[in-house]
Order: sequence, then C-alpha cells, then structure tokens
Amino acid sequence: MKRRFLLAALPAPLLLSACAGPDVQDYAQERPPLDLRQYFNGPLVGHGVFTDRNGHVKARFVVRMVGRWQGEQGVLEEDFEYSDGRKERRVWRLTHHGNGRYSGRADDVVGEAQGQAAGNALRWGYTLKLPVDGKVYEVQFDDWMWLIDERVMINKARMRKFGIDLGEVTLSFSR
Repeated sequence: MKRRFLLAALPAPLLLSACAGPDVQDYAQERPPLDLRQYFNGPLVGHGVFTDRNGHVKARFVVRMVGRWQGEQGVLEEDFEYSDGRKERRVWRLTHHGNGRYSGRADDVVGEAQGQAAGNALRWGYTLKLPVDGKVYEVQFDDWMWLIDERVMINKARMRKFGIDLGEVTLSFSR
C-alpha cells in the first residue's frame, strides 16, 4: 500500500495551528510508574493502526522490538511489518537524563526527540522523515504512552504537518 493518505491530508492553504492538550504532570500520581529503562528492556511486541484524520484505518502493522540499556544509555530496535507486506526498521538511541526526562535519536528522526515521563505516562515529541511516493516529508509526532500494568502499554501518537492533523497511530505493546 502506498502512503498517498498523507498527500491527500494536506490542504492547499497551510496554516499553523497551536497544539493544546494535557500536560504529562497530570499523570504524576498514576501507577504503575513508567521507567523506559525498565519497560523497554528486552523483547516486546506491538500491534497498531494508522488512522487518517477522519478516523479511517489506512495501515495496520506489527512491530517487534528489542531494548537494551547500559546505565542511562539505551538502544531500542524496532522492526515493523505492515499488512501489505512492507517492512521498516528504526533504531532509537535513547538517553535518560534523570527526573523522568529522556532524549532520543534515530536515522529517520530530524534532530533529537524529547520526552518527559510522570507517573504512568510519557509524552514524546519528534519530527520524522516520512517517505511518501518517492518524496520525503518532515512530519511532527506528539506521542503519548501510558503504562497499564507491568506488561501492557498503550501508545497514541498524533501526526501533524504545518500544524495540520494528518492522523493518528495507535499501538498496544506487550512484554
């Protein structure tokens, strides 16, 4: 399946819009506490969908991950397989800075991703270089993760370009 859904999601007049929503500190009292060094350590599997801004499922996928941490430095290898047979790989190099703050880099991420955890939640923001029909677009991700229990995490990420909603990625991770 080609990724034409992104091109169709971009309207002719591109206007910037403000991003509002919850603050990660709203979850500070929620349990169990999320520590990426613990949760993303070892093998995990995720099942997800990409929905366009109208809520239509445009892609389904499974992601198999392996995380390894040494002190405050981690590597998270992600291997995606889409329902149309397409495969992708992303390798994150993560750093824990203390007080729930994290940063990360990957080859298809512009600059550095920044994250803040509080309670059972993590808010992770980054810009991804997304190939679509032979072109590469820089798309902003506002990524939220909530630890449900020691095994399951829910992940919801909004995708935007020029402040315009393109859609959402929703995943469930299991250890």
